[in-house]
Amino acid sequence: MADIPSEEEKCRQSLVVVIDDDYDVLEWCRVILECDGFAVECFYDMEQAYIFLQRRKPALVLSDLMMADLNSGFDFAQRIKETPGLERFPIIILTAASSRLGFDFTPKSEVDLQAMHVEAYFSKPADPALLLSKIHELIARTKGTS
Repeated sequence: MADIPSEEEKCRQSLVVVIDDDYDVLEWCRVILECDGFAVECFYDMEQAYIFLQRRKPALVLSDLMMADLNSGFDFAQRIKETPGLERFPIIILTAASSRLGFDFTPKSEVDLQAMHVEAYFSKPADPALLLSKIHELIARTKGTS
């Protein structure tokens, strides 16, 4: 009898898309995610990422907040959530906006996250264990509602 994969094993077989205009952040995310068993696709450009998302449905999107504009990540998240077939993918914002510019976009409630069109928000540098824990939680939750 074949072993039935656990929720954690199912998560580890998942594709995560990472979008950031900083090579070091992309590489940091790629290494952390791949070491945890995820397949990873990294993008500098949100438009290229969007095209990819329509072809290959990932389990989760991890995006920078500030790229072309101050709130590019929020605009991108909204675009994904409004695209049929992509609206169920969890999105995590990973940003240095608070430390670099002094802006505090940190959501204070679930309502704030919904207004941002994201499921989670992390400030850079994120704690890898906490980030991975949230990624596993969101992917498991999404797979549980499929």
